[in-house]
Amino acid sequence: IVQALFINVGKADSALLLLGEKRYLVDAGSKESAAAMLDALAHFGVDRLEGVFITHTDKDHVGGLGALLKSGIQVEKLYAPAYFIQKNIQKHPVYQWVTETKVPFAWLNAGDVLPIADGIEFRVLGPLQRDTEDENNNSLVLHLVTAQGDMLLAADMEEPAETMLLQAGAVPKAAVLKVGHHGDDDASSSGFIYTVRPQIAVVSTDRDVAAGTPKPSVMRRLWDVGAEVLLTQKATCGVLVTLQGGQATGQLLDYPTP
Repeated sequence: IVQALFINVGKADSALLLLGEKRYLVDAGSKESAAAMLDALAHFGVDRLEGVFITHTDKDHVGGLGALLKSGIQVEKLYAPAYFIQKNIQKHPVYQWVTETKVPFAWLNAGDVLPIADGIEFRVLGPLQRDTEDENNNSLVLHLVTAQGDMLLAADMEEPAETMLLQAGAVPKAAVLKVGHHGDDDASSSGFIYTVRPQIAVVSTDRDVAAGTPKPSVMRRLWDVGAEVLLTQKATCGVLVTLQGGQATGQLLDYPTP
């Protein structure tokens, strides 16, 4: 089986992917939610991460990276998209941490493929081009391909980037969708949702901070394709999704009460 824990890091993003014996993290939440991320990793006994993907430079995705790198958890490699607004590479937050910690690092471009194990690989779908005004559209869009089923991790990609991927024929069907931009209605267009057709859709948000997310229009589109929608805010640990034989199941995972 293949599993992913979408951690409750508030209105931020962090997902732990459990791929056989290997562990990957996609985004590190915010500085304020770093403790929640580290608690979830500890709960799953993670002391080593084969890779950490930072999808873009927004603080609610990269903010917890410093705490992670100082936590004692061994990080084998860091990844970030080659496209970003900041012209000065030395000011890129991931690059700054790489310089300080000497963790191996790679810029990723659309079309890159990272083999993980037999029948498991990450395919980088986007961004297809640099957005000079909206960092969300520079988000790393990852397609996790496994023999048990696929996941599409849309980060904060908004409709312009979705449209570009759709026009390129690069949007796959996937059993699991990490819904783009915390379920806001500037993402998750009808064309995108109807192409992906997820069985399980996960929204990483905190309605107390980002009121109205996920937006009703986004929920309707997901329900229209038969998706079960789960919110990270609803569980103390997060949303645990399991893929087996092409079928996705999701559960709200709470920490045991003391």
